[in-house]
Amino acid sequence: MGGSEYVLEMNGISKSFPGVKALDDVTVKIRPGTVHALMGENGAGKSTLMKCLFGIYTPDEGDVLLDGKKVLFTGSRQALDHGISMIHQELLPIPYRSVMENLWLGRYPTKGFGPFRLVDHAKMLEDTKKVLADLNMEIDPKIWVRELSVSKIQSIEIAKAVSYKSRVIIMDEPTSSLTENEVAHLFGIIRRLRAEGVAIIYISHKMEEILAISDEVSIMRDGRHVGTYASSELTTDLIISKMVGRDLTHRFPKRENVPGEVVFKVDRLTSAEARSFKEISFELKKGEILGIGGLVGAKRTELVESLFGLRPIESGELSLYGKRIDIKNATEAIARKMALLTEERRVTGIVPMLSVQDNTLLANLKRYVGKFGLLDQRRGMADVKKSIESLRVKTPTAKTRIKDLSGGNQQKVLIARWLLTEPEILILDEPTRGIDVGAKFEIYTIIADLAKRGKSIIMISSEMPELLGMSDRIMVMCEGRLTGILDGAKTNQEEIMRLATQFM
Repeated sequence: MGGSEYVLEMNGISKSFPGVKALDDVTVKIRPGTVHALMGENGAGKSTLMKCLFGIYTPDEGDVLLDGKKVLFTGSRQALDHGISMIHQELLPIPYRSVMENLWLGRYPTKGFGPFRLVDHAKMLEDTKKVLADLNMEIDPKIWVRELSVSKIQSIEIAKAVSYKSRVIIMDEPTSSLTENEVAHLFGIIRRLRAEGVAIIYISHKMEEILAISDEVSIMRDGRHVGTYASSELTTDLIISKMVGRDLTHRFPKRENVPGEVVFKVDRLTSAEARSFKEISFELKKGEILGIGGLVGAKRTELVESLFGLRPIESGELSLYGKRIDIKNATEAIARKMALLTEERRVTGIVPMLSVQDNTLLANLKRYVGKFGLLDQRRGMADVKKSIESLRVKTPTAKTRIKDLSGGNQQKVLIARWLLTEPEILILDEPTRGIDVGAKFEIYTIIADLAKRGKSIIMISSEMPELLGMSDRIMVMCEGRLTGILDGAKTNQEEIMRLATQFM
């Protein structure tokens, strides 16, 4: 171990990008056999720090020590070879390859010799079965990844990290797509790894998880290291105050919206896809926030995507202001003054290589077509600037690539994109997933203000406090069925969970 108390030290790490200093003299030290949580608002520098460790970025200043010896990784392969692995927040598997091929990508077992070496599929299958069995994961090694749920794909990424036999494993929001049972299973794996001397760096915005699983917590704010604390000394309120630099006494804004007449009606809607939702009926009122709750597999996303014309419908009716409508695609939905903020912002939301300006204008380009069919850049920029100011988007300029923004600010840009279409019905699928508590409050404030202005909002959320804190009514689904609609002000977590597990 080189005589060092720490398996990993990051000393005085600084990193700048055009227009922003992402890390400023950050020092974090990790002991072997511990779970070290890393917390901070979006944009605090957590992921940037880990990318500097993992060889994705090269620090401008500072040193990385592994077992007391200075190292400098210029690529993730070097980090893996030195016993450091990382489970990224954004899952990017190869969908048209099997589970086992994804698990051993870049290091397939081979047989034969010289130029005649071939992939040893039999050994790869056996090795995969062993890794999955050791982790108590019931996944078919031969199934294509595209056929798996997000939670199963997350499990494969965890299995891959463990298969490297790493001494340091970075987990960036590992539970963002997991059910309660899967989270408990993951925690069991983490405790086993910790007992074997593996150090876990755990990034999460979920306070309860951090306090339940971590030994130490390092908190970052605005690219600086605020401090490292024993988790036993911390409370949720204390973590929040250190993260945001102020007391956050209210998790949800005061809502002043008053739901009015019914503007949108869904009657016995059934999906044309196999094993999806059936016979769903509900009403949405003007100025109402209608929450949709349920566990993974409830088919909530499939439902709202069908409302927006992205998935086929077998039967049922949609009515807007009392008149029956058909929506066959997203263009028709937008024409009906509807908007959809999708669940996976990096996959189906942002265009990462384009600017904040381009991403903001993307859904409404026709509005800015001037003479000769060319875009009126001046008018577009004026609206983008208004959006940036009104939603308080933190970005160096409107020309900054959106991929360089924090998750919370990316989400604000996507909200701005849809608000420029002037929607009357706004569908939000997990609008605060992977976003810190400060940015969540800002997005809640935007939602509450839209409802107050008479916009009708459908909001899917897997977080019970969010559903209860923001919804006028809560519609609960289980395995494609509607199991109940509750008054948001009068219900509780237990009643929602009962309906979410009410298999029919």
